[in-house]
Amino acid sequence: MHVTTYWLEHAWLDTHVEPGVTVTVADGRITGVHTGDDTPPPGATALRGITLPGLANTHSHAFHRALRGKVQVGSGTFWTWREMMYRAAARLTPDNYHALARAVYAEMALAGITAVGEFHYLHHAPGGTPYDNPNAMGEALIAAAADAGIRITLLDTAYLSSGISKRRGGKPPDRHQVRFSDGTAHAWAERVSDLAARYAKDDDHVRIGAAIHSVRAVPAEQLSTVAEWAEAHQAPLHVHLSEQTAENDACLATHGRTPARLLADNGVLGPRTTGVHNTHLTDEDIALLGSTRTGTCMCPTTERDLADGIGPAARLQLAGSPLSLGSDSHAVIDILEEARALELNERLRSRTRGHWTAAALVTAATADGHAALGRPEGGRIERGALADLVTVALDSVRTVGQVPRLGAEIAVFAATAADVRHTIVAGRHLVRDGAHTLIPDVPEALARSIAAVRG
Repeated sequence: MHVTTYWLEHAWLDTHVEPGVTVTVADGRITGVHTGDDTPPPGATALRGITLPGLANTHSHAFHRALRGKVQVGSGTFWTWREMMYRAAARLTPDNYHALARAVYAEMALAGITAVGEFHYLHHAPGGTPYDNPNAMGEALIAAAADAGIRITLLDTAYLSSGISKRRGGKPPDRHQVRFSDGTAHAWAERVSDLAARYAKDDDHVRIGAAIHSVRAVPAEQLSTVAEWAEAHQAPLHVHLSEQTAENDACLATHGRTPARLLADNGVLGPRTTGVHNTHLTDEDIALLGSTRTGTCMCPTTERDLADGIGPAARLQLAGSPLSLGSDSHAVIDILEEARALELNERLRSRTRGHWTAAALVTAATADGHAALGRPEGGRIERGALADLVTVALDSVRTVGQVPRLGAEIAVFAATAADVRHTIVAGRHLVRDGAHTLIPDVPEALARSIAAVRG
């Protein structure tokens, strides 16, 4: 058994910063954590700075990275943004999606992200015809994550209708959405079961989860089919929830219930489920999510970019909903910024400070994010945990001059993704001194793959 040793100049050990920590790794897991080492032991790789557990990006749409900068031109709404997103989606094939996602996941690795939750709904060819391999697009994403060196939970998404309707089966998908749809939830379950069977033994790199795009996109009578699949496979289940007030209004008008209540009544909520955004909730919704231990993934940089609003994250967590973080549309790929924005947004909304400690925000960015992706063994620097680490520099223009023992505060309130110096995944040194070891020129890979999608 090959053992790799890392010496952490300063390490975040769940509750505090510890100087001089030696971590041993074998078979992708941490096998030992020894404190009090003032200098690196012989043969150890030194990681200078503050080292945290690897960051989890709980909510990603990889192809949205091609929209950065383009959708910020002018004004518009969420719905006009969606039209531009559809046009980008229409140009994707398994090959160019692999190239784009590979570059995006490499950008994530440079930002200290060791695991991504890919909310994947672009399943079929334009016009809705399945590829010869019906899971070609999902497998392109899985391969892209492997090429970039990070873990992936592919949240295969049911997307069956274009809007909420009293009609059984909902409104048919429009011309943009037909390639997202399997027709019915049962057909979706058959396809994703084949994908899950193929990767059942590849837990280290990939896990297959489920997603309901939204109550707009999955008719009420088919919600339980997706939930039952996730339960049968003990898989994480994610859902866009109450991102827009228009969704709430349509759900109330059609079903006489909020989206959260509709999901609860169809067996969707629970401790393996994560609601994404959870922006426009009633008091009853918050209590419902908390009492069922349904998680909340906040994506502050996307929510502010799309003018969605500031969700009740503090109240949700107080009610019992674990918090995680995602970069969603990739207007920014920086989980440290997502963590910082969670607190700062709540300060703006409430005009008070101190809703989360830096330690609590690190937990959302690490342990609770990994748990939401079906990896509860991730997000900690302790024996038996995944050997995923990220080291943040303490000598950049943003972080220099700080007291190292205030490591969590430095990471959350001063550092950015640009300060990540090292990323370790399964014990492998993936990013070394700020450079990706598998993809030497990530900016060039991004430029080339984005140009192919933008046309």
